[in-house]
Amino acid sequence: MVDAARARKLADRIQQIVAEMLDRRIKDPRLGFVTVTDTRITNDLRDATVFYTVFGSEAERGDTAAALESAKGIIRSEVGKQTGVRHTPSLTFQHDPLPDSARQLDDLLAVAKAKDAEVARKAAGAQYAGDADPYKKPEAEEDEDEPAT
Repeated sequence: MVDAARARKLADRIQQIVAEMLDRRIKDPRLGFVTVTDTRITNDLRDATVFYTVFGSEAERGDTAAALESAKGIIRSEVGKQTGVRHTPSLTFQHDPLPDSARQLDDLLAVAKAKDAEVARKAAGAQYAGDADPYKKPEAEEDEDEPAT
């Protein structure tokens, strides 16, 4: 087990190296518009999971996944050279579903906002069905003005 700060620092460095490799050195035509979103590494520094997103369709996501799998060895060797750790972690590329779920949440919030606006529009001209204030209030005692006998 290693220090969590060291593991996080190594994960950040791996993320930078992978993003730089995908941007500059990997020239696979199947590789789409890829963004490396996060990297997580196990406590023993043996396995690293690289999360990525792809701008495009499902077919482009599949092509990008295949391109990343074929370039995994080159990327891993570059990670080993640039990090200088004794054992280079094995890399696993995983599509990050977070942007998709965030987009879905934004859509749901937009629908809820539209429904709230519709309810507010309908309530603008509405009137109370009964009294404006339906709660009973204690009546003021009229006997207070008269002196006691």
